[in-house]
Amino acid sequence: MNSGGSIPQHRKLYEILRKHIADGIYAEGDLLPSENELCRLYGMTRPTVRQSLAGLANDGYIRKHQGKGSIVQLPPREIGILSVSGTTSAVGNRNLKTKIIVKPVLKPWPKDFMFTLARLERESGCIYMERLRLLDEAPIFYDISYIANINLPRITARQFENKSLFAILREHYQVEIKGGEQRIRAISPSARIRRFLKLERGQPVLHLERRMVTNYEGLFVYSSIFCNTVKYSVFGSF
Repeated sequence: MNSGGSIPQHRKLYEILRKHIADGIYAEGDLLPSENELCRLYGMTRPTVRQSLAGLANDGYIRKHQGKGSIVQLPPREIGILSVSGTTSAVGNRNLKTKIIVKPVLKPWPKDFMFTLARLERESGCIYMERLRLLDEAPIFYDISYIANINLPRITARQFENKSLFAILREHYQVEIKGGEQRIRAISPSARIRRFLKLERGQPVLHLERRMVTNYEGLFVYSSIFCNTVKYSVFGSF
């Protein structure tokens, strides 16, 4: 799969500019370089640059102002779990930590899985992992991930502590998340989920079931995410 493709140019520029905003190189209210300047600086075409800027605007990092250009704004105090850019990318340089509850392991799919699986997926098994995501030391997501075990060599040996799953897939396997579908509902959490998210008995939790489409046919990333929305709401483009 490493030879199957590369990161799209618009995504590379998106990540560069997002990191510069998150790191404070561009402060709130600053103007980004113009489209022409970005084209010259990074050797990219205008449509590519515009696609990158559109992604930043959709994720709340900039706003377009007629006659001025792209103005930096700080994302709202919410969590971009609904965004295809992933939680780590959406949060930026805020104090996000990832605690591994169950290390990645290859196992059969659950018999009563939340989405219908193709025959190849069933035959290949899944890479299973459980993570707890903390923001400013407060637990906000309990994330159970299932990845179709299709040509992802040695992924179970990789280090996921305080790392982005989407970034590991992108950097080591050239797997890009292209979109997806999800179901969202409020439920009563189990005692185990309450313990991890530090919820009171009777407190509801937001449950997301997600099926993420990648740039490789037949390879999907699934997640069952339990969200503590007491302190933070969730947002994002999808």
